[in-house]
Amino acid sequence: MIGAMMNKQRSRRTPPPQDCPLDVCLRLLAGAWTPKVLWYLCDEPRRFGDLRRDIGTITSKVLTTRLREMEELGVVAREVIPSSPPQVSYSLTQLGKELKPVLDAMTQVGEKLGRKIE
Repeated sequence: MIGAMMNKQRSRRTPPPQDCPLDVCLRLLAGAWTPKVLWYLCDEPRRFGDLRRDIGTITSKVLTTRLREMEELGVVAREVIPSSPPQVSYSLTQLGKELKPVLDAMTQVGEKLGRKIE
């Protein structure tokens, strides 16, 4: 009887779909600096220079690359403000705003993990 129970296979979860939505979201969030860029855009639109100052050690090139990637995905909107010289403002799209609870949850877990590491 016990031998029969030992040989019983455990049920396995269904494998994720080929194009797993979780993988798509994780690829976005795994980009260097991406979570911080999203974090600073959560509350209000920001100009490029403000984002760069807020984030700190990010280079202009990397920030530009991240913003363009997120714009292509429909997560960030870019608005050119007519002025002399022209200014650019970035904000979250409706899709980008849906990431706010994810970032909030990650922050809460990060705080708990940080306390355990210290």
